[in-house]
Amino acid sequence: MAKQIPLVDYLVLGDAPHLVAHECASCGARFFDRRNACASCSGTKFKSVDVPTEGELKAYTIVSFAAPGVPVPFVAGVIDCGGTSVRANVINTDPDPEHVKLGMKVRLATNVVGTDDEGTEAIGFGFEPY
Repeated sequence: MAKQIPLVDYLVLGDAPHLVAHECASCGARFFDRRNACASCSGTKFKSVDVPTEGELKAYTIVSFAAPGVPVPFVAGVIDCGGTSVRANVINTDPDPEHVKLGMKVRLATNVVGTDDEGTEAIGFGFEPY
């Protein structure tokens, strides 16, 4: 099997891929990027928490124009994963209103987004209907 690395720091690979957020110890707000202070309460202590791998599509758009080399159309969405808001593409479904609906149940899915000259695969994530 090829060596794999996550495309983003908050994606954990392995037998049960999942996302990890930084949760403010004061108010519980969650962030995927590193913070010096919480944007909600200015707290400065955080802990790492696993984000549920299943969620509900709360908002989406079908992207039909993108940067050169980016295949279109694709679905960009906001998924509620047990109270944590995740921005990600909706994958493994046709990118049209007949197949993508607000409130649809989705689960985390990983995919290879690129391979370097040594064969190392960069692994990204999206959410797929189930």
